[in-house]
Parts: sequence; structure tokens; C-alpha cells
Amino acid sequence: MDKMWSGRFSASASSLLDEFNASIMYDRKLYKEDIEGSLAHAAMLAKQGILTTEELIQITDGLNQITKEIEEDKFEWNISDEDLHMGIEKRLTSLIGDAGKKLHTARSRNDQVAVDFRRYVLKRNVEIVNGLKLLMSEILVVANQHTETLIPGMTHLQHAQPTNFGFHLGAYLAMFKRDIARFEDSYKRNNISPLGCAALAGTPHNIDRDMSAEILGFDSVSVNCLDTVSDRDFALEILFNISTMMMHISRLSEELVMWSSYEFGFVELSDEYSTGSSIMPQKKNPDVPELLRGKTGRVYGSLMGLLTVMKGLPLAYNKDTQEDKEGVFDAVETAQISLEILKEAIKTMEVKGHNMEAACSVGHLAATDLADYLVEKCDIPFREAHFITGKAVAKSEELKIDLSDIEHKYLQEIDSRINEDVLEFLVLRNSMNARTSSGGTSTIRTKEQLEHFKTFLEG
Repeated sequence: MDKMWSGRFSASASSLLDEFNASIMYDRKLYKEDIEGSLAHAAMLAKQGILTTEELIQITDGLNQITKEIEEDKFEWNISDEDLHMGIEKRLTSLIGDAGKKLHTARSRNDQVAVDFRRYVLKRNVEIVNGLKLLMSEILVVANQHTETLIPGMTHLQHAQPTNFGFHLGAYLAMFKRDIARFEDSYKRNNISPLGCAALAGTPHNIDRDMSAEILGFDSVSVNCLDTVSDRDFALEILFNISTMMMHISRLSEELVMWSSYEFGFVELSDEYSTGSSIMPQKKNPDVPELLRGKTGRVYGSLMGLLTVMKGLPLAYNKDTQEDKEGVFDAVETAQISLEILKEAIKTMEVKGHNMEAACSVGHLAATDLADYLVEKCDIPFREAHFITGKAVAKSEELKIDLSDIEHKYLQEIDSRINEDVLEFLVLRNSMNARTSSGGTSTIRTKEQLEHFKTFLEG
């Protein structure tokens, strides 16, 4: 059968071109958005007198039947139709005749695909935000249970200062809250309708773009049609937002991998979300967080791929932008399953607080507290206090003990100004709870932070 655009051509397209040129085998994922867009367009054309009421009824009934055929897996997808839009239009025309041929009045595939893809992205924005909120809620449950559980705070992956596990998880809550803000900002910025821009310059037909935009749930219509049909910023934004979110997921995943090792022993992932070895019977592998780390690179590839596709395109539409969808589809699906499985892995993992607290007794986590004591109680300048504390750490190393366990007599040997009340400053739980500045790790501040995230999720 001739293609709908074949009037200008004297020879049929080769089968090789059909295979190379077609997108129908993957862009059919947009069928709902495409049919919803066509229904809105038809309603607008009828209101403007471009279609009759009878033609509108025929088109509406035909499109509803096509929806049913697709959802019942009875629709015939044919690669020779090139894309979703032409496949549906051809089927509509076969169902209702000439009325189907009128649907494309005042519309191009350029603004049609822009509508479909934009609405797909906007819907997925909302779904990913919901997934993020569910993940945050699960992390919040665990964090609230461990606002007094000591864990070594680290820099350079070296023991630094005592914190609590709820505070540590709160850092990821802050990351995911920023992710939600990015998705929501993108939604607001990109919720504008391309419909009615046609190929690139608008249309001479007396259309009502505001009406079709309202039917489809857009806030407004786009300002410049030349920009609109070639714009894929909304797709780049969701890829960037997913990439940033996956980077945060990957950082948490890296810690879950480390924490579940024998060397750390801070958590144990449930059997439901772990795997074994084909040769080593004792193994319990953290495949979920490892795969999450790996899938982050996959999403980055989709972002870089689309940035590269778009970087040199002249205005307006170019066939290059057919390459915009597969990476987005894949990234969206990766994001959604990643959020779900990470939520379940965290929900079912065992937190081994006793191991976390034991780890705080290694690495002289109270060193900064000794320096702060010297500044506050002995009126010693911080740089001098830093040097004295270094001597105390060296002495502890010599004694093969942690600084938090050092006796007062050894500290006095280092500096006679150090009184016995210093020992209270070196108690690790006191050290953690001493950090009461806004955003600090003390239990009281941690609880405030977690309440902030709870209020955000409830808002």
C-alpha cells in the first residue's frame, strides 16, 4: 500500500529504507498520548467548524475502537507505516473512510509527536516523583529508629567524627528531596502545548490552540512554533533529572555494598533481595545495590546520547530527533524499577547497630572534641589545640587504644592545662550529641531534620 506521503514520489521506498527509517516498533509506546491528542484536536476542529459534528463522532468512535484494539493486542503494527501516527491514521481511515483523512487538518507529524512525547514525559515526571516519595518514606522509617545509633562519620573513607545512623540516612533524604524539586520544576516549565504549530510555522486554518491545550491538561500554548517542533529540552531535562537521581541512588547503593560486607557488617540485606554464588555456597551477594550502580551508567549514556543528537541540529524538525525516544523510554523504566527495588531492599534489610557503634571505637573519632575542649576550656588557639590533639592521638596509637579510652594522666603528660573533665568530652555519644548547631548530628537536631522531611512528604 502507498504511504500517505507518497504523492510526490514515483518509486516505492525500499524495504531496507523501511527498516532503517521506521520508529513504529518502539514509538507505539506513545499510543495513549497520540490518541488523546487526536481526540482533542478533532474536538477543536469541530468547534471551529472545520469538522462536522457527524465527522467528529465518527473520528471519536474510530479512535476509541483503535484504543481497544491496541489494548487487546489486536492492532496490526506494520513497519511500512513508519511510525505510530501513520499507523493509527491509516487504521482510522480504513474504519471510517474519508472522515479519517480530515483529522490531520491543521496538524503535522512534527507537532503531533511533540505533543505525544511531551505528555509522556510529563506523566512519567509525576510517577517518578511519587516513587521518590515512597522511597523517602521508607528511608524515614529506618532513620527514625536510629537517631541514637552511633555510626562513624567519614571523610576520604576514613573515620572522622561520631554521627548517628538516622542523621546519615537524612543526608539521602535531602538528596532525594532535591530530586523531587527538579522533577516538579521541569513539569511546570514544560507543561505547554505544541499542538497547532503544524510543521514549523503554524497553520492558516482558524484553529483554537488554547482549547486543545486545555483539553490535554497543558497550562498554556508554546510561544514560537519554529522552536516548538524542534524542542527536546523536556526530554533532556527528564534524562538529566533521572541521571542526578540515579547518581544519588548509586551513592547510597555503594554504601549498602560496603555496609553489607564482613569488613563493615553494618547491615544485612534480606534473602529476598540478595543472590548467591554458583560455586561458593557461603556467599550472599548484594546484587541489588550493585545493579543500581551499574544502571546509573546506562542512564548517563541516554543523556549523553540525546545531548549529542541535539547539539548540531538546524531549525526546525530533523529526522535525527527520531532518536530521542528509546533512551528516554529506557531511562524512565530504569528509574521506576530502581526506586521500587531500592525501597524494598531498605524496608527488608537488617540494621546491625551494635557493629556500627563498635566501629566508632576505632579511628579516634573524638579527636576534634579534644581540640574543641582545649579551645573552649583552656583558651588555647585552635592551631595549637590541633597540634596538642595530634600528640594525644599519637600517644593513643602507642598505647594501642582509641583516643576515647585514654586516661587523663596521659593527656596531662602532653599538656598540663588539660583537666580531668576532658574525659566527658571524649565519650563518643557525648561527642555526637554535642553537635547541636542547625543541621548537626545530635539526636535532637536529627529528629528535627527527620520531622522536616516528614512534613515535606505530607505536604
